[in-house]
Amino acid sequence: MGRGRGRGRGRRHTGPSKRNQSEETLQKPIKSNDVSIDSTIQTRNFSNLEFEEYYKEQKIVKVEEWDLFMEFLLKPLPAAFRVNSNGQFCDEIRCILENDFVKSLQAEAIECGELEGIKPLPWYPKNLAWHCSFSRKEIRKNQTLERFHEFLKLETEVGNMTRQEAVSMVPPLFLDVQRDHFVLDMCAAPGSKTFQLLEIIHESSKPGSLPNGMVVANDVDYKRSNLLIHQTKRTCTTNLIVTNNEGQHFPNCNSKGTSSIDQLLFDRVLCDVPCSGDGTLRKAPGIWRRWNSGSGNGLHSLQVVLAMRGLSLLKVGGRMIYSTCSMNPIENEAVVAEILRRCGSSVELVDVSDKFPELIRRPGLKKWKVHDKEGWYRSYKDVPKSQRDGVLRSMFPSGKSYKDDSTVHGNSYQETVSISSDELTKEVSDLPLERCMRILPHDQNTGGFFIAVFHKISTLPGENEFREKPNQRKNLSTRNNDSSDKSLNKPEEEASMSENGLKPESISEEGIIALVQEPVVRGKWKGLDPVVFLRDETVIEGIKTFYGIKDECFPLYGHLVTRNSDTSSKGNVKRIYYVSKSVKDVLELNSAVAMQLKIASVGLKMFEKQSAKECEANSCSFRITSEGLPVILPYMTKQILNATIADFKNLLQYKSIKFQDFVNPQFGQNAAELAMGCCVVVLIDGTDDQVGLEERVKVNSGTIAIGCWKGKASLTVMVTTVDCEELNQRLSGRKSL
Repeated sequence: MGRGRGRGRGRRHTGPSKRNQSEETLQKPIKSNDVSIDSTIQTRNFSNLEFEEYYKEQKIVKVEEWDLFMEFLLKPLPAAFRVNSNGQFCDEIRCILENDFVKSLQAEAIECGELEGIKPLPWYPKNLAWHCSFSRKEIRKNQTLERFHEFLKLETEVGNMTRQEAVSMVPPLFLDVQRDHFVLDMCAAPGSKTFQLLEIIHESSKPGSLPNGMVVANDVDYKRSNLLIHQTKRTCTTNLIVTNNEGQHFPNCNSKGTSSIDQLLFDRVLCDVPCSGDGTLRKAPGIWRRWNSGSGNGLHSLQVVLAMRGLSLLKVGGRMIYSTCSMNPIENEAVVAEILRRCGSSVELVDVSDKFPELIRRPGLKKWKVHDKEGWYRSYKDVPKSQRDGVLRSMFPSGKSYKDDSTVHGNSYQETVSISSDELTKEVSDLPLERCMRILPHDQNTGGFFIAVFHKISTLPGENEFREKPNQRKNLSTRNNDSSDKSLNKPEEEASMSENGLKPESISEEGIIALVQEPVVRGKWKGLDPVVFLRDETVIEGIKTFYGIKDECFPLYGHLVTRNSDTSSKGNVKRIYYVSKSVKDVLELNSAVAMQLKIASVGLKMFEKQSAKECEANSCSFRITSEGLPVILPYMTKQILNATIADFKNLLQYKSIKFQDFVNPQFGQNAAELAMGCCVVVLIDGTDDQVGLEERVKVNSGTIAIGCWKGKASLTVMVTTVDCEELNQRLSGRKSL
């Protein structure tokens, strides 16, 4: 049974919020996919003379391209979307796009001056990502596009598709993620890239099997992380942890305890940092009004700090992507250059020019200038001392210091040198910045984006010393980058621990074992309940027996967790989450380091308690959730009913049916004989053959199943109305037998 079936409900539309990754007050930074087009804006007669002057001076495009570049920036951004590669109906949806909408939208596209209505993005694998010639506003308002709009809405709502800007899909592709990788998405909200990373990790998994890898999706803003949780919920994954730590202080959870892993390091890191966001002008035209060069300058130091922290959390041999939705070299090449200077030979910039050749991109810049309210600067030498708090030497191509500079940079990879006046007028970086990627709007009718791929060759300078002294935290000002202390950013201070780094477990009468002493956990992160492992044998054995789950096939002990808020005043668990082994190991490590990770969400909600009046004394009070069903169904041997298409569709349509009213009498009888409580109805192929109803169906990626509740006289669907509607439409072409 495929993943991602009908799990996203009650969609919340959260606007962009300030990302307080630093203590300083900065202009609100932008993240890719952070904002949508303002539907109240009727015309696009936008202009910003400072913007035009700035980018002409930076020469990000040739003079002869400028008019075309600006023409595309003033056009609405075409919509783009991805088909969930792990979705149960992935192939079917792709066929609908290729064989139905490509043809049916052609006439409307020609009328709008386009050659095609929709087309697959040529650089995205397997025709899973699509470009639409119409803007999101046109899709919503145009009556001719109504059927296509409803299709997009429904498939997105149930998790089969994700609407995502085309350029935002690029970074995960260059990460080269494998199913056994530990991946960190440092600034993850709103979550479309996290969704993509989870798809890649699960892509090669068999139905019901769990990959060895995992994704930690972090975002400092709690409200934004709620959007992230909602977005990733549709992946139906046990291999995800959502955290609310500051990216620049993200802990590596270094421990010498008895955990399966002794520190939290990652095979892949996605560092998609907050930025000024002028690459999103086409979908966020409000940026035209407030754009100024100071936005990029103010975020430069924070971006460097975030990227350095990402590299320190990366395993040797690992890969990190640094990306922004900005076109500004101060936020892009200048940050990359400073990272390379700080890291020396321990990190290299990877040349990926031979990968995804159909993606049109341009090499990174080797020279640029810095601008502030006082004017332009070709080198740090030109910057008045009164302006050096805001204009830093790391912003310039060479990043070099000068003899008459009153402050020494203090970086072991930079020398204080004397430079001739001729050289000062023409600073050019000697680093391989051409290996960076710039995506410009007029090349493939997209937004603007910047990507750099780093490979960690060896331990960073000072990294071992940093890990040995986790309690020491340096002052990290995002303004003063000229400090003589260039050591790596320190994590938040650890709470005191026993000699072996572990806190003793506390066991409640209800069988819940807290990973650390309860008073310590409650006080660690205000507003967030701790994650605790469930050890209540009565509950676990009851679930195993009722659903026929064997430990050797699908272990429950050590993989079930809950939160304190999920318990009543008597301590009865209400919601139980399942975590993969990789997530389990991280949770145990986190407990050993006094809960340094601020966990907002973890694992997959697998079981939910029903009210006592709906349960008999001997039945299991925990039902299987819709999102948990694809994972656990291959291992269930009890509480399963096979249904023909007629009875299956009737259940979807009527929601509750008495046993005697089913089309197939044998199905009604089988349902009546089933133990009262949660059950799973599986759609079988063929006729009302009695053998088909009695046989054990082998679950595969095409298996269609729904959760139901078997009552005293009827069977009731426990699936949302939207899910029922989508599934009924999916089955409408099949004959009722």
